[in-house]
Amino acid sequence: MSYAHSARATFANMLGTLDHLVGRAIDVGMTDDVLAEKLTEDMFPLELQFRIAINQVLLAFNQVGGQEVPLEESAYPSLVELRERIAAVRSLVDVADPAGWVDAGAPVDLTLPNGVRFLMSAAEDIQDWIMPNFYFHVTMAYALLRKAGLSIGKMDYLPHMERHKVSVAQ
Repeated sequence: MSYAHSARATFANMLGTLDHLVGRAIDVGMTDDVLAEKLTEDMFPLELQFRIAINQVLLAFNQVGGQEVPLEESAYPSLVELRERIAAVRSLVDVADPAGWVDAGAPVDLTLPNGVRFLMSAAEDIQDWIMPNFYFHVTMAYALLRKAGLSIGKMDYLPHMERHKVSVAQ
């Protein structure tokens, strides 16, 4: 499996996790105030954790996926709008053609807003930058929703595993 196929599958699974988590929050009547929730004062709030996770997918498309898509810059004002944006990005992932991604060895030159610069291959960009950041922010969203009182567990983080579930005879 190519790095592009693997990235696309991971994005699909974990965007599904984000959608599931927001859906659970909506279903139990959490208010939009939860989007301001923080773990500590020096960490980003829940809304920004979701936005950065989504932007990792868009950044991958821009850097190596052969697409030009704008990053999410505006804060999501509501859980409903957040869920709509997750759905829109999931649609982009669903139609993304891994054949259009640059070669795994193609160079990526990434300069962060703070001026730190990284030079790496496309596959390293996905493996060493995009995926760790993506998982970090998905995990933070999960943790912040738990902190806010949402009753979720491990399978809420991995809802895509349901398709692999088998009955065990007792």
